[in-house]
Amino acid sequence: MADIKSPEAIGKMRVAGRLAAQVLEMIESHIAPGVTTDAINRICHDYIVGDLGCVPAPLNYKGFPKSVCTSVNHQVCHGIPGPRRLKNGDIINVDVTVIKDGYHGDTSRMFSVGKTGVQARRLVEATREAMHRGIEAVRPGARLGDVGYAIQRYAERRHYSVVREYCGHGIGLEFHEEPQVLHYGRPGTGEELAPGMTFTIEPMLNAGKRHVRLLPDGWTVVTCDHSLSAQWEHTILVTGTGHEVLTRRPDEAF
Repeated sequence: MADIKSPEAIGKMRVAGRLAAQVLEMIESHIAPGVTTDAINRICHDYIVGDLGCVPAPLNYKGFPKSVCTSVNHQVCHGIPGPRRLKNGDIINVDVTVIKDGYHGDTSRMFSVGKTGVQARRLVEATREAMHRGIEAVRPGARLGDVGYAIQRYAERRHYSVVREYCGHGIGLEFHEEPQVLHYGRPGTGEELAPGMTFTIEPMLNAGKRHVRLLPDGWTVVTCDHSLSAQWEHTILVTGTGHEVLTRRPDEAF
């Protein structure tokens, strides 16, 4: 069952969410051809620790060696930053989670490197819209299956596949709490949403088939058919009348 957050906890979640969003705003100007994913990690780490006074949650989490995840092209999620240099036409997801006053803020977004192709642009935009459809389904009395169905229906109508092995999750004092938030499902099924619940919605859509595999590094997930993959993520609060996007950036309309 999901943890219902107190007003004090929700206040701290708002702060953590806003700070996580600031990291993605900051890093955008650094995404360019020739930049390594390790440089992106280093810049994010220094900003999270030095400027924001936060802890980067991924660092040493179950052995993860870096402060953010960077997933490029056919990498689905949990990519480990390293010496890889971004190329013109790449797409990259940067996944940020910060801890402030004990509470987590978790968000990710796609960036285009230089000039990307039509297929990549369409996938990136469709994935963002799929996330929006899931967020719009969040309200008291709705069920998690409604959220998953909204995402899956939109994605599959546009001939993209939904990754099923990885999902959204409850979040708060812990990085990963109950419930699991699947990005596919049937309406009217799953846990009922109630005010005070906080969780992530983070669909991963593939241009090809949905099947994925884990690389030998134990973290990086890739598409089996080498097709492009995209992901967007926000931390959501269920309110008394609907929802609040705790990691919303100023340029986003919800």
